[in-house]
Amino acid sequence: MAEEVKLGSTKPMIATQAEMVEARVPIPYRDQCAHLLIPLNLCRAAEFYLPWRCELERHGYEKCEYELVMERMLQMQRIREIEKTTKAKQIQSGGAPIPLIPSPANA
Repeated sequence: MAEEVKLGSTKPMIATQAEMVEARVPIPYRDQCAHLLIPLNLCRAAEFYLPWRCELERHGYEKCEYELVMERMLQMQRIREIEKTTKAKQIQSGGAPIPLIPSPANA
């Protein structure tokens, strides 16, 4: 039985590409939380970037980003567990495990 980890986020992409371009969201920030970043940036500009303003918007955006990071960490943990079990099965069956990084030709 081959287990598989579904890659990618389970959160839907709410902001469209056109909305992100119009709001001038930098490309590295165009993820599933961009729909929260757009009003946060508008609030920041309106409030002259005062750190004690726009706290609700900032908290919502940071929570969304935290959930994305935790989701990626859980996916990576599942991938490592699957690799560990397949490696153990290969060793038990007598086959050599397939290396993830190939050795150089002159080694």
